[in-house]
Amino acid sequence: MAVLVAPTKSNLIKAKSSLALSQNGFELMDKKRNVLIKEMMVFVNKARTMQNEIYDVLDEAYGFLKKANVTLGVKNVEDMTYSIPEEESYDILLKSVMGIDIPTIKYNRTEDLRPAYGFYNSNASLDEARQKFQIVKEKIYELAEIENSIFKLAIEIEKTKKRTNALKYVQIPRYKEQVKYITEVLEEKEREDFFRLKKLKGKM
Repeated sequence: MAVLVAPTKSNLIKAKSSLALSQNGFELMDKKRNVLIKEMMVFVNKARTMQNEIYDVLDEAYGFLKKANVTLGVKNVEDMTYSIPEEESYDILLKSVMGIDIPTIKYNRTEDLRPAYGFYNSNASLDEARQKFQIVKEKIYELAEIENSIFKLAIEIEKTKKRTNALKYVQIPRYKEQVKYITEVLEEKEREDFFRLKKLKGKM
């Protein structure tokens, strides 16, 4: 490794200082990366659990919907879906997780307590299906938040990994080489000065 630095005491002090900073920086970045990975794995496990819950509730919801289609008729059920308003009961906010901005969904559940269709042309199966799909919608919001967290954490982990590798394989070896080179040159110079002085004393 080429060391493009003058072998002076001041440069030796600078190289040692930079080496210490790089080593401290590496330790901090490595700890941060490990913490981020643990945090991401928590979200990954939550996402898996949430996905399984969504699939289970969806199965129940479609079961009730099939019963409603049979008892009320597919056309009547389809007509009732036109009265359902577009989803406007949520806001997207940002929260900071270890300095990373992650989108969060603030959901207003009170707007979905009453069905959009009338009770006179529905039945228990349709009501059960609506409630189950309502639960699915809420869980999908939660899952979207978790998956966003995983995505943002994965990006930050990759950035941290690159910085950690740069310190470990570039910065630290470079400053170690500089310290070694300057130290060897200065020690050699001290030995030469010592022998020169000893020789001069011998002549005197």
